[in-house]
Amino acid sequence: MANNASARKRIRQNERRRERNVARVSRMRTFVKKIETAILSGDKTSAAEALRVAQPEMQRAAGKGVISRNTVARKISRLSARIKALATA
Repeated sequence: MANNASARKRIRQNERRRERNVARVSRMRTFVKKIETAILSGDKTSAAEALRVAQPEMQRAAGKGVISRNTVARKISRLSARIKALATA
């Protein structure tokens, strides 16, 4: 357990940061779910619009260090490829 003031402060700071990070990840996942449902419904325009709205949110999470930049790039790339494939299907 924390025995001095600086350690207690660090615990408080870490908890606040953890809550913020959990909220950021949750928000990003919600946006991704909206894209997924649009893709599954087969509506290319709504899926593309959902991706357009979600992309900055995903990149913001990467910028804050909540998730890796490469992970975000990979997810965006795969989602956009799936949306693009809707036209040919």
